Amino acid sequence: MCAGEIKAMRRVLEKPKPQQHKLDSRVEFASLPGMRRLVLIAACVILPLTVCAFRVPLGAVAPAGPERPAAELSVGDAVLLGLVEGITEFLPISSTGHLIIANHALHLDATAPLHDAQGRPLWYTRPSAKRPEGEPLTLKLAADTYSVIIQFGAIAAVLLLYWSRLVGILRGLIGEDAAGLRLLGNLLIAFLPAAVLGLLLNRWIDGHLFSVLTVIIAQVAGAVLMLAVERWRRNRAAPEGSGLPLEALPARRALGIGLMQCLALWPGTSRSMTTIVGGYFAGFEPRVAAEFSFLLGLVTLTAATVYKGYSSGMAMIAVFGWPHVILGIIVATVSAAAAVKFLVGYLGRHGLALFAWYRFATAAALALFYLL
Repeated sequence: MCAGEIKAMRRVLEKPKPQQHKLDSRVEFASLPGMRRLVLIAACVILPLTVCAFRVPLGAVAPAGPERPAAELSVGDAVLLGLVEGITEFLPISSTGHLIIANHALHLDATAPLHDAQGRPLWYTRPSAKRPEGEPLTLKLAADTYSVIIQFGAIAAVLLLYWSRLVGILRGLIGEDAAGLRLLGNLLIAFLPAAVLGLLLNRWIDGHLFSVLTVIIAQVAGAVLMLAVERWRRNRAAPEGSGLPLEALPARRALGIGLMQCLALWPGTSRSMTTIVGGYFAGFEPRVAAEFSFLLGLVTLTAATVYKGYSSGMAMIAVFGWPHVILGIIVATVSAAAAVKFLVGYLGRHGLALFAWYRFATAAALALFYLL
């Protein structure tokens, strides 16, 4: 065998084998476009459909008739409510408060009992041995439920924007990402206080706190808190970049953020505001506080939306029908994603003060138009 042939054989034998692609990092997994589409479809369509479908055989409400829903919700109304939900859910100005105002402006707060096409009463809660009088379904009850259900759009936005974090959490569950597992534990700790209190006070809050006056009170109180906390943060004069990393949050500080989130059970307060402020107190810089707020919102909003969908989702569908519900969710997804991107950049440079002054202006405008 000649020298040339030996060299050629060596080149063949030493040729490197092609590397196999493995999904062993959050970045690689998050970059798959198919997974992003799957999450978006599941969050926007399949999940709310499934949640509400759980209620079909339980007889939550009599059907409104095959012809049309019991009440009209125009395409414009659905788009407007989706925009309000998406833009305000993660900004510290209260999505619930703005949706209450929007429902009032769109005349979706009527309390007269609704009937189906055959004139039969529709029920929010059917008469039972425990509650023989039942609870008639009204336009206001349906609109309040709609406002919660379209939060699926905000959930989808966080899934899309923070998919890599969520993959880290999933990897933590199988022992491959300690930081992801620790983050999951802190999110659950922060979630529990508001979850327990919300379950205990849910009906009382729905019956007593969903009004323009309560929103005005909460807007003012929240603005005062934000200005005070922002002043405290700036007076600390901590060097930029010295804040607590997201993965290093102690469990007791996560609990503190969760206790702050309980304040948001009062409509108009803002879950985002209370958790960002709680993040400040925990030692986060504004950008990191916002990120923890978004991830905690994913847990909190999912629980609240699933519960509301299961308990009264089909009653709301009987009033408004499916198409406008899906439209509101899709609009909320797009607008929430834009709002999240804006807030992360803005908070790092300017803090909360602008949103506090916006809340003062909102409270003044509401008092002028609705109370005076």
